[in-house]
Formats: sequence, structure tokens, C-alpha cells
Amino acid sequence: MSKIINYLIDLYKFSSYIPAHMANTKSAIKRIRRITKQTAVNKARKSRYKNALKKMNLLIENKKKSEALKFLPKLNSELMKVAKTGIIKKQNASRNVSRITKKISSL
Repeated sequence: MSKIINYLIDLYKFSSYIPAHMANTKSAIKRIRRITKQTAVNKARKSRYKNALKKMNLLIENKKKSEALKFLPKLNSELMKVAKTGIIKKQNASRNVSRITKKISSL
């Protein structure tokens, strides 16, 4: 065990561990607050996008073509909203829609 900046660390277990520094300016403290809020928003958006994809894949897996076709515009909308906010790239969203459309047409 060795002592590094008021932290007891087992050097064999955490050889590359560097303790996090606290923000020491007012703007940095505000920034941390903002980042934590934005992280929560991004996680919610990402989970909505993933749930929409899972739902569509389940419809395709169960060979429910009519329901999948009805859900396709909603999925497209959800993917584009997520892409617009930068959680996934626009090309990624387009690729997902394209692949799903191909799967639906092959049912």
C-alpha cells in the first residue's frame, strides 16, 4: 500500500489509478451540474431509441408485417430525433431504418 494524495491505494490492483480532482472554480462547478443533467437526458433518449429498435425487431421476429409497417414511421421519427440531438450519428440512424425496411419487405 502506498499513500497518494490522501488516498490509500493498492498499487498492484490499481496501477494506473489517478484520483479525480474536484472542480475549484465557480464555472467548473456549474459545468459539472449541467453535465450531470444532460447525461440523464441523453440516457433517457438513448433508452427510448433502443426500446423502439427492440420493439421493431420483435415484430419482425414474430413475422407481424402489418404491425411492423405501422410502427416503421414512429421508429424512423424516434431514430431521427436521437440523431438530431447527436446521441447517434445521422448515418447510423439511416442505416438502421434501411436495414429494418429491407427486413420488413422480405417478410
